[in-house]
Amino acid sequence: MEKAAVLAELQRVGLVPVLRADSVQQALEFADVIASGGVTVFEVTMTVPGALQVMRILAEQRPDILIGAGTVLDPETARICILEGAKFVVSPALNFKTIEMCHRYSIAVLPGALTPTEIVNAWQAGADVVKVFPASAMGGAKYLTALKGPLPHIKMIPTGGVSLATAKEFLDAGAFALGVGSDLVNIKALSEHPRLVTEVARKYLDIVQEFRQDKP
Repeated sequence: MEKAAVLAELQRVGLVPVLRADSVQQALEFADVIASGGVTVFEVTMTVPGALQVMRILAEQRPDILIGAGTVLDPETARICILEGAKFVVSPALNFKTIEMCHRYSIAVLPGALTPTEIVNAWQAGADVVKVFPASAMGGAKYLTALKGPLPHIKMIPTGGVSLATAKEFLDAGAFALGVGSDLVNIKALSEHPRLVTEVARKYLDIVQEFRQDKP
């Protein structure tokens, strides 16, 4: 999939679940139950034991899922993830060489930044989208609104503090898509009531779709 198509799909789905799990099997179970709810984008974080194996299996067995690599801290890790099938690379921080590596492979890159200076530096360095993290620490959706005022041209994905209760606020603030953590990728819910995870995924999609329908 070309980079432009990857970015279009990220925006279309409107959600990037941050997949953290305790094992390969658990990560694959999350992928199945969340995809059953219609969310077909995943950020497999490098904190998952066997994360590369998860990416490889999903790339081979689930062509319907857009796989990204998360918590990528350096260009060497980015390259390995790309070779295992990652179609976009996400980081909690800004590393210029990681951006360069993704450009080399024509892969969408979403570095993390928090302050206006960091966000502008990331954009000028070639970020396709900037991950605003941790958004909750700076006031959540209100902070994103403040950022988008002087920086309307920069695509931003807020991560941290996104929940069913706050999702619409972040979309109203101008989010390109939403980075969703434990509110959706809930290990306890997966082990006890996996259908609840699927239902939460559907609810997030409903919020995104309703927002777009109401948007003039």
